[in-house]
Amino acid sequence: MSIDLLTQLKDLRLYGMSDVWADIKAEAPQRQQELSPELLLRQLINAEITDRQARSLKYQLKVARFPIHRDLVNFKWDETPLSQAQIEQLATAKFMDDAHNLILVGGTGTGKTHLATALGVAAIQHEKRVRFFNAVDLVNLLELEKQQKKQGQWRESSSRWMLSSLMN
Repeated sequence: MSIDLLTQLKDLRLYGMSDVWADIKAEAPQRQQELSPELLLRQLINAEITDRQARSLKYQLKVARFPIHRDLVNFKWDETPLSQAQIEQLATAKFMDDAHNLILVGGTGTGKTHLATALGVAAIQHEKRVRFFNAVDLVNLLELEKQQKKQGQWRESSSRWMLSSLMN
């Protein structure tokens, strides 16, 4: 019966529930009897919510296409003239709610990519959608869209997505 239930949970893509169900079944029988149906259901639902949040975070980090994972925990504040308080304020992603853009400018090796990635990761953790572009790739993409528009192959929806991603 348990195997069928475990299979059904996985067939329904309730992976968090299936993991907890396997753990509950592995526990001692007396512990299983202590669980009321409501408590058991609550544990299963909480496990599913946690699993979905983790999978969503992993997916959003993948879709963002960061060149490498960075966060503000490893940022070297003593090596930058930037205000830590101001950057931590940006990490709340509130500027995205107001549709403000953020452009990082500086010389090679000044930490622009690290900071942009760290702010992007923080924004994803605040349930924002992010897409990382470096300047060269962005210009090339815009040029490609321009050429496709001239050739009649342009798709308005892809350009609209790109522009909204840049604005958000």
